[in-house]
Amino acid sequence: MWESIVLTVVATAGNNVGKILQKKGTLILPPLSFKLKVIKAYASNKTWLIGFLMDIIGALLMLRALSLAPVSVIQPVSGSGLAILSIFSHFYLKEVMNIVDWVGITLAGFGTIGVGAGGEEQEAAALSILCVPWLAFVVFILFILLNAWLRICKRHRREQEMMEYDVVEEIIYGLESGILFGMASVISKMGFLFLEQGFPSLLVPMCIIISVFFSGAGLFYQTRGLKHGRAIIVSTCAAVASILTGVLAGMLALGERLPSAPKARFALLLGWLLIIVGVVLLVGSKRLVRFLRVPSRRVKNYGTRRAGTSHIKEPSPTAVVQAATLNHLLSSTSKEKA
Repeated sequence: MWESIVLTVVATAGNNVGKILQKKGTLILPPLSFKLKVIKAYASNKTWLIGFLMDIIGALLMLRALSLAPVSVIQPVSGSGLAILSIFSHFYLKEVMNIVDWVGITLAGFGTIGVGAGGEEQEAAALSILCVPWLAFVVFILFILLNAWLRICKRHRREQEMMEYDVVEEIIYGLESGILFGMASVISKMGFLFLEQGFPSLLVPMCIIISVFFSGAGLFYQTRGLKHGRAIIVSTCAAVASILTGVLAGMLALGERLPSAPKARFALLLGWLLIIVGVVLLVGSKRLVRFLRVPSRRVKNYGTRRAGTSHIKEPSPTAVVQAATLNHLLSSTSKEKA
């Protein structure tokens, strides 16, 4: 079990860090196309190439982890990748981290340990080939309901002549992307279970292709939500929905179950909870710190007005983070151009 946990942590770290390196490399690159000159430019950019390879290796390690452990264990642990990404951004991109970030990282770390301690090896339950269309049908019905709700919200926003997205729309986009990400892991795991039970080996690549399709669709819905909505709402709903989808689908469709020992069951459930809380804190740390600082600033301003003195307003933590990241990226860009 610990082998699959370590593989999952390394895989999700490779995925997240790889995407950051790819994004950094594209700062001095033209838009990606199939032109030979553009492909050569991407292939010769060391930062982008390293990020791309890390992303691919992370995906392969994730498939290996799914072949060894239940998806109800792997999917929650993959949420700890956001903690690794935060640590990487702090030491490599020199981004400033607040106390809430460190609390989220600590909770996600302890949650991963709890899942590893509580998870246990399970015998593969008998699966039917009809599980794939059944899961697809459930997701289809769920998306019909969510999109119907989304249309009602959009119609209400037009009637009220509101320009900004309603919070319900942001939640729906986050839920849709998270469900698709979770289903991608479930479908991949299903392919390996089919192989163990003697089904044709052709089902494994077919399930992986379907999994890639679900991941792409999830990225599409997440991008739509991030384009007009608030990143904190969309990202939080996507992360939590992805974990819950993996756990529920793994237990209901793949026959996975909780550990039989009470201590192991408690450790697993506590690990799931800690990872979810840690992810939520990491995603919303800046807004939470800003919210906690507002009352103190009001008290300070009130005391200042009474004393008749003036103080210089301190920069917000988000401005510090963005400035530090921008300066680092601009300096690295100028070095690469030189």
